[in-house]
Amino acid sequence: MTMLKTLMRATAAAALAATIAPAMAQDVIKIGEINSYKAQPAFLEPYKKGMELAVDEINAAGGLLGKKVQLVIRDDNGNPGDAVRAAEELVSREKVDVLTGSFLSHVGLALTDFAKQKKFFFLAGEPLTDKIVWQNGNRYTYRLRPSTYMQVSMMVPEAVALKKKRWALVYPNYEYGQSAVATFKQLLKAAQPDVEFVVEQAPPLGKVDSGSVVQALADAKPDAIFNVLFGADLSKFVREGNTRGLFKDREVVSLLTGEPEYMDPLKDEAPTGWIVTGYPWYGLQTPEHKAFHTAYQAKFNDYPRLGSVVGYSAIKSLGEGIKKAGSTDTEKLVVAFKGLQVPTPFGRITYRPEDNQSTMGGYVGRTKNEGGKGVMVDYRYVDGAKVQPSNDEVKKMRPAD
Repeated sequence: MTMLKTLMRATAAAALAATIAPAMAQDVIKIGEINSYKAQPAFLEPYKKGMELAVDEINAAGGLLGKKVQLVIRDDNGNPGDAVRAAEELVSREKVDVLTGSFLSHVGLALTDFAKQKKFFFLAGEPLTDKIVWQNGNRYTYRLRPSTYMQVSMMVPEAVALKKKRWALVYPNYEYGQSAVATFKQLLKAAQPDVEFVVEQAPPLGKVDSGSVVQALADAKPDAIFNVLFGADLSKFVREGNTRGLFKDREVVSLLTGEPEYMDPLKDEAPTGWIVTGYPWYGLQTPEHKAFHTAYQAKFNDYPRLGSVVGYSAIKSLGEGIKKAGSTDTEKLVVAFKGLQVPTPFGRITYRPEDNQSTMGGYVGRTKNEGGKGVMVDYRYVDGAKVQPSNDEVKKMRPAD
């Protein structure tokens, strides 16, 4: 009898635990986040801080749907296969409600496909390839940052105004670099039919041989250079280009270089006069940005980088979407994000119903070496809605949902 009672008690305890566990699991909304933290720390450490600030603000205001928000983070090692395995684990074992993140474009595309196959909501924060919302787009994937097409479109009017005929191109040889250069060629040629692209250098990501790259560009004697290198590759390129005089009396149009993540490490080697996209946090005086800057500085005792803005805005987007949907159900979120408006440090953005792309814009200006530090000057904000293709053009590129 004693053994039977013990067995019955154990069975009852197990049944009770089974009923409590789901209830406890429902006390939080879990956001699964996957990113290349070890591979791209310059951008992603501030990105993570931006996410943490947004989660703190949401939870301090009572959470979402009466529940606290919790981040569950995984590193993808800059590898698409690792990213998909992490997504599988987050969805099946951690039971996350939504997925977000990714930095590198080929990793973002792998997660875009995962979202489609699993019919699970995914907000791509940072990967810039156009394919995420166009050729490989699907109803379950949305994207926050302006795409390569949008960012190149911001810069092309500046490039055309230079009236330079012979252009050199340098870019990392993977999806993002290839996409950016293809768009630059297309848009510049359309605006300036006599333009020539005299040399291309496409080193592997993270493995630039700066000496040979700079020499090849110099040998072609271009009038101007379009650069898409970033991070450590950019630092090596700038250092070698300065040493060999590549940039002397030569215009450079450079994607992402004005972001403090990539500008600050250059220190006294930072170039002057380059046309760039970036984030001049030190000069933005809008109420939205001042509030964000003050809160970020107070929490981390540090200034924000562009990654901080992207991470913060990604979580705020998910928060607004979940509130509008009244649920974390994927199908309800898909509907809620169509036309969703979100306040961000750059102002209010909208997720376009046509292609699930947000209208977040970016800053375009010139670089200046100011007292041994690179900054952006003469900058202007370009609204992302003004550099996106028409609905008809999107329909031709994007599969029907």
